[in-house]
Amino acid sequence: YVLHQANSRIIESVAKRLKEPEEKFPMNLHFYGNTSAASIPILLDEMNRKGMLERGEKLILSGFGGGLTWGAALLQW
Repeated sequence: YVLHQANSRIIESVAKRLKEPEEKFPMNLHFYGNTSAASIPILLDEMNRKGMLERGEKLILSGFGGGLTWGAALLQW
């Protein structure tokens, strides 16, 4: 899962609600803070550089914002 990095409470809450371990929800908030629309591409780049992504792996990307705006995509790396 690659989620918008708004704050850690939201990401932890999503993990709990989906009954998935928090390890499946990488975070880089402590390095960059909330970078708005850039948070997902920054996290993807960081994960790729660290070798955390494998060819063929499926990823769920999810972004959200004020006013109940959201978007999500499923991609295969």
